[in-house]
Amino acid sequence: MRNLLITLCLPLGFGCSQMFNGMESEQVEEPQSNSPVMLVSEQREVASPVVNNQLFQSGLVEQNNYTKSMPAKRKNINHYVRGIMQDMVENLQYVNDKTPLAVSSFVFLDDNYNDGSLLGNQISESFMHELHSFGIPVIDFKTTDFMRVTPAGDFVFSRDYLELNQDQNFNYVLAGTLVSHQGGVLVNARIVGLKSKAVVGSAQGFIPQSVVDALNSSYRTDGIMLKQADE
Repeated sequence: MRNLLITLCLPLGFGCSQMFNGMESEQVEEPQSNSPVMLVSEQREVASPVVNNQLFQSGLVEQNNYTKSMPAKRKNINHYVRGIMQDMVENLQYVNDKTPLAVSSFVFLDDNYNDGSLLGNQISESFMHELHSFGIPVIDFKTTDFMRVTPAGDFVFSRDYLELNQDQNFNYVLAGTLVSHQGGVLVNARIVGLKSKAVVGSAQGFIPQSVVDALNSSYRTDGIMLKQADE
């Protein structure tokens, strides 16, 4: 009987040992089966596609901002006159919305003050617009008291002093000189009282030569309009 019990317990003990060993093998192999998943998760934390996308998008934003900061087109004379006018307003005295003024043609400093140029006339036209934008009344003394109607067109402006009103309502004038410089033209602008000759505002600026060269003058020959660069 004792031998029979031993015989019966041996298979049971052997089976339990096999089950125990199988459980241990499964526990030992479980980290190995999960180790690739852990590596993948660690790689996603280190180099996530979302992070790369954000970096890429931020790079595009910086590139777009740099592109927008570049000038879209070349600046003209009006842009530089606007900057000169802003500097003049900072030190302007005695001139306000109750003191109208006039603008004269800008002349070259080393030339005869009686000789104008297309560049000097255009600068004066630009200053008239800027003064009006700042709220300063501007008197256009080249405006006649009549409209001249001709086959070529209808005109109200004139450079003939006999056609202009001798009595003008302004006590200040914006005038200036030009100096040819390497790479462009220096502009010296100031507002002067006609009676006191006192300078009540001044500013200086620089116009690149490429902008000056872009300004063309015109003349007629045999009824044909031709274009030439301003001297």
